[in-house]
Amino acid sequence: SAVAAAVADSAAKVAVQLEQVVAEASARRDELVRRRTEFAAQVEQTKERSRALNTQLAQLTDAVHRDEVARAQAALRIEQLETTISEQFGLALDDLIAEYGPDVPMPPSALELMEYAQAKERGDQVSEPQPMPFDRATQERRAKRAEKDLTTLGKVNPLALEEFSALEERYNFLATQLEDVKKARQDLLDVVEEVDARILQVFTEAWEDVEREFVGVFGKLFPGGEGRLLLTNPADMLTTGVEVEARPPGKKVKRLSLLSGGEKSLTAVALLVAIFRARPSPFYVMDEVEAALDDTNLRRLIGLFEQLREKSQLIVITHQKPTMEIADALYGVSMRGDGITQVISQRMRGENLVGSAAT
Repeated sequence: SAVAAAVADSAAKVAVQLEQVVAEASARRDELVRRRTEFAAQVEQTKERSRALNTQLAQLTDAVHRDEVARAQAALRIEQLETTISEQFGLALDDLIAEYGPDVPMPPSALELMEYAQAKERGDQVSEPQPMPFDRATQERRAKRAEKDLTTLGKVNPLALEEFSALEERYNFLATQLEDVKKARQDLLDVVEEVDARILQVFTEAWEDVEREFVGVFGKLFPGGEGRLLLTNPADMLTTGVEVEARPPGKKVKRLSLLSGGEKSLTAVALLVAIFRARPSPFYVMDEVEAALDDTNLRRLIGLFEQLREKSQLIVITHQKPTMEIADALYGVSMRGDGITQVISQRMRGENLVGSAAT
C-alpha cells in the first residue's frame, strides 16, 4: 500500500508535469502558428510586390524599347531631312539652322506685305510689318495651310508655261477680234441711226407732200367730196401705218369697205396719182386702172392724166375709148384673117398721121 501510495503520488506529480509540458507545448504551438501566419502574410506581400516590380520592369522595358525605336526613327528622319535639305536646297544642316532656326525671327508673310501695300496705296496710316519671334504652333498652322494650298493646286504641269503662252496668244487674238466686233457693231449702230434719221426725214417729207397732194387729187376726182390720209401712230414715224379716209359727195361714210367698186378703184387711183405728183417719175405704166369707172368718173381721171403728161410719159393699157382719144400714140394687137396676130401702131398727134404694122 505504501508502494501504491508512492506510485500514486509519483503519478500525480508526473501528471502535473505532463500538464505543464502540454500547456507549454500548446503555447509553443500557438506561437509557431502565429509566426507561420505572419510569415505567410509577409510571403504574400513579397510576392505581390514582386509581381508589381515585374510589371513595372516590363513597362520600363517597353518604354525603353519604344524610346530606342523613337530615337532610331528620329535619327532616320533627321538623316532623311539632312539628305533632302542637301539635295533640294544645297544647304548644310548647320547653315539651315543658323538662317532658319527657331531663334531667327520670322519675316512677315506675303499676305501681310500685300495688305500693307494695299493699305499704303489707299493712304492709310499703317506701319510696316516687323519680323516676329518663332512660334511653333503658329508656324505649324501656316505649314498646314501651305500644304492644303499645295494639295489644291495639284500636280505640277511642266508644260504649263507653254500652254499659258498659247492660251495668252489665243486670248489676245480673241480680245482683238472682240474689240473689232464691238467697233464694227458700234459703226453699224451709227449707220443704222443715220439711216433711221434719213428714212425719218425722207418719209416725213414724202408723207407731207403725198398728204397734201391726195387732198387735191381726191377733190378733183370727187368734186364736193373729202379725202385725207391719216397716220396710225404719228409719234413713231418709222413704225406707223397709213389709213385712207374717203367720203364721196353726198355720202357720210368714210371707210373704204363701205364704198362701191368704182369708188374704191377711183380712191386707189387718187392715192397713186398723189404719190406720182409728190414724187414725179419720168414715166408711169397703168394697167386698166379705169376699168371699173363710169363715163363721168372716167372723164375726171382723164383730166388727171392730162396733168400728169405735162411732166411725165404715160403708158396706159386700156379698153376705154375716151382714154384712147387723148393718147399721142396707140399700139394695138389684132388678128388677120389667116390667124396671124398683128401689132398695129398709130400716132394720134401731129399734122402727119403715120400708121405701121408688124407681124
